[in-house]
Amino acid sequence: AEKVLGYDLLSLCLEGPRDALDRTQHCQPAVFVASLAAVEKLNHLQPEVVERCVAAAGYSVGEFAALVFAGAMGFAEALYAVKVRAEAMQKASEAVPSGMLSVVGRREANYKFACLEARKHCESLGIENPVCTVSNYLFPDSRVIAGHLQALEFLQENARKYYFKRAKMLPVSGAFHTRLMEPAVEPLAEVLKSIEIQKPLLCVYSNVDGKKYMHSKHIQKLLVKQVVSPVLWEQTMHSVYERKQGTEFPYTYEVGPGNQLGAILKQCNLKAWKQYKHVDALEDEEEAE
Repeated sequence: AEKVLGYDLLSLCLEGPRDALDRTQHCQPAVFVASLAAVEKLNHLQPEVVERCVAAAGYSVGEFAALVFAGAMGFAEALYAVKVRAEAMQKASEAVPSGMLSVVGRREANYKFACLEARKHCESLGIENPVCTVSNYLFPDSRVIAGHLQALEFLQENARKYYFKRAKMLPVSGAFHTRLMEPAVEPLAEVLKSIEIQKPLLCVYSNVDGKKYMHSKHIQKLLVKQVVSPVLWEQTMHSVYERKQGTEFPYTYEVGPGNQLGAILKQCNLKAWKQYKHVDALEDEEEAE
């Protein structure tokens, strides 16, 4: 990874500084590499889990790790694509004061209407073509809304009016998965054209539509589209775990830093979550046991 990136990713992950690691240009390669390192660890501890795996999915940049795991791309080439994506998204996020707001709503919450009113508020401030839209579907009643900072501040101030139980700014530098990321589309599209992409050896689900990737051209097209499209994670969870009544649920492993996807799975599908484990590359093996 250090050869591809041109800096010491391991020491950045282990020693920081934290604010450098939080910048998307470093954070994305770190998540990608740490996820695949956790796969290696799982393969070392329980090789049969990796051999029997039938499906994979990754959240945002994690989708690249899922595709490498499924044999669709080589590690070094995918990491280079992630580097280009991360740097282009960092640059796009610095162009406009924007961000992401994590929202937990009541049953009555209407996210589209709230976003529409936040955009109107921005227009009243003289912002042309404001962006405020759902960028991540996490679990029932939980969304991430992304766009211009003024729109997100407006939603926080009016949280009660829109039936938001909680509205919290995320520590990210931009409105990822919205059209504010359009400047990142071309650089990523270019690099993906130069990479050899194979049909995955197992089912990999796309963030863009929650469906399985079909072939290499399909992967190339949707990975580019993903940068400016909402992450349909809740819908992906439904696709992955859809089964006939009475059928056993599979074992699920979250490989990589943090166990947020496990927390989301618990909210989406409690039965599937009961067969869930988390594997972190940095934990001691004794702890993991």
